[in-house]
Amino acid sequence: MERVRTVVTGMGAVTPLGSTLNEYWQALLKGECGIDTITRFDVADYPSKVAAEVSGFDPADFLDKKESRRMDLSEQYAVAASQMAIGDSGLDLESIDPFRAGVIIASGIGGIGTFEKQHEILLKSGPGRVSPFFIPMMIIDMCAGLVAMRFGFRGANYATVSACSSSSHALLDAFKIIQRGDADVMIAGGTEATITPTALAGFCSARALSTRNDEPKKSSRPFDKDRDGFVMGEGAGILILESLESAKARGARIYAEIIGAGMTCDAHHMTAPIPDGSGAKMAMVHAIKDAGLKPDDIQYINSHGTATGLGDPAETKAIKAVFGERAYKIPINSTKSMVGHLLGAGGAIELIASIMSLQDGILHPTINLDNPDPECDLDYVPHNARELEFDTFLSNSFGFGGHNVTLAGRRFNG
Repeated sequence: MERVRTVVTGMGAVTPLGSTLNEYWQALLKGECGIDTITRFDVADYPSKVAAEVSGFDPADFLDKKESRRMDLSEQYAVAASQMAIGDSGLDLESIDPFRAGVIIASGIGGIGTFEKQHEILLKSGPGRVSPFFIPMMIIDMCAGLVAMRFGFRGANYATVSACSSSSHALLDAFKIIQRGDADVMIAGGTEATITPTALAGFCSARALSTRNDEPKKSSRPFDKDRDGFVMGEGAGILILESLESAKARGARIYAEIIGAGMTCDAHHMTAPIPDGSGAKMAMVHAIKDAGLKPDDIQYINSHGTATGLGDPAETKAIKAVFGERAYKIPINSTKSMVGHLLGAGGAIELIASIMSLQDGILHPTINLDNPDPECDLDYVPHNARELEFDTFLSNSFGFGGHNVTLAGRRFNG
C-alpha cells in the first residue's frame, strides 16, 4: 500500500510559559522557567510544593460562560489549543469533507479537578446535588468529542491514554490514519490539568516529585546529578496533521513532515523504566526504520528527560544503544526543564518544540544542568539556546506502565 505523506500545518499551545505558540516558543529560547510554588491550594502539608501552573489563560477568549462552566479545565485547554491550531493552519472548515477529518486528543488523567469538586459536593450535600455534567466533564474522551463538535469533524474520534506517552500515542495514531489514506486532516495532541490536591498527594506518595521547594525555578533538573524527581505541569498541545495532497491543494504553510513512529512496552514495572533502556531503544529503532532512515540520519533528539533518578540514565543508555559512539555528537534537550512534566500533554508540546526548532534553526536549552550526572554524559544543550540547522529529529515519550513512543520528523522538502 502506498503511504500518504503527512505534514504539520498548524499548532496551538497552552503552557506554563504562555498561552500562545509564540509565547511558549520565545520563552523556551530564553531559558525561562514556568515552575513556581503552587498557588491554587494550600500545600503546607505536602512534601512537594512546586508545579508549573498555567497563568494568564482566560477561557472567555475561546468559550462563553455557559460552555466554560460545563467543561473541566483540561477540556478548556484542549478546546483553546485546538482553536489556535486551526487558526494557525488556515483551514477552511467549509471545504473539508467532515468524514475525512478526525480528532484524537489524549490525557493521562483527565478531569480529576472536576472529580474532586463533585465528590466533595456528594459528601456534603448528597447525590442529588452532583452536577449532571460531572461525567462528561471528567471522562478523558470528551476533549476529542467537544473539539469535533466545535469544528464539525466527523471522522475518527477518540482519546489515547498511556500516562506520559498519551499525546505521542495520539499523534502516532493520527499520523497512521492519514498515512493509510483514511483521513485528510487530523486534530491531534494532548491536554492535562492535574495540579489538584489529590493528584499532587498521589504523586508525592509515590515519591516521584521534586521536593526542591526553596528553589522552584531550579527544581526540574533533567540529567543533573542533583535531580530529585519530576515537577508536575499542565496545559495542552495540539497539532494539525494533514495529507500532503490536501495541504498542497490549499497552498498551506507546512511546518514539518512526520515520517515515522515507533512504540514498545518495557513490561517491567508500574512506574520505573527497565534499567537497560531496551524498551526506549526499540521505540527509537522502530521509528527510524518506519521513517526509512538509518541511525546516522538523525540529527537532533527531544528527550523524555523527566529528571527522575532512574529515567534519565535509562534514556541515556537507550540513546547510546541506538547510535553508538555517534550518540555523543547528537544534541539532545529536555523541554521539561522549563515547563515541568505535562503528563498526557507532554509529548505534544515537546513535538511542537522540536518542530519550532526545525523551523528557526535553534535548539532551546536544558536549564538547571549544573552538575552533570556521570551516567548521563551526552550533549544535553545545557544552559543556553544553540543555533543548529538540521533536517531530521526524534521526539521521545515514555510513560508509567512501561509505555514508550518515539516520533520521527523532518524538514519538508517538497
